[in-house]
Amino acid sequence: MSKRKIRVVAAQIERDGKYLITQRKPTSSLPLLWEFPGGRVEEGESDEAALARELREEMEIDVRVNEPTISVTHEYAAYVIDFRVFRCTLLTPDDQIQKIGIHDYTWVAPTELDDYEFPGADQATVDALLGD
Repeated sequence: MSKRKIRVVAAQIERDGKYLITQRKPTSSLPLLWEFPGGRVEEGESDEAALARELREEMEIDVRVNEPTISVTHEYAAYVIDFRVFRCTLLTPDDQIQKIGIHDYTWVAPTELDDYEFPGADQATVDALLGD
């Protein structure tokens, strides 16, 4: 029996040499792990539209979705994630970022990414960003 495949998109938002990462809620699957902001693509939705929608829903931010940067397939016990990362430009000021669907967020330098625990699919993205 094949595992369910889930398409997930995430934003690589960089500013002043730092990346925006978010922390999952304590009640989420993979609780309190850190990740690049984003979410699931719904049926009939483009990756870019899904990413813009998820960021609005979870953080009340608007972005310009630019080019894709990383694509990773990661297998978990119950499902497979088809994970696509897009470079994005943040259009919302920092002081307007909300914590609606997330527990927390922070800006981190590439050298600090290893200080945060990421789910498997996101860790593969971290490794790609760091050239590991």
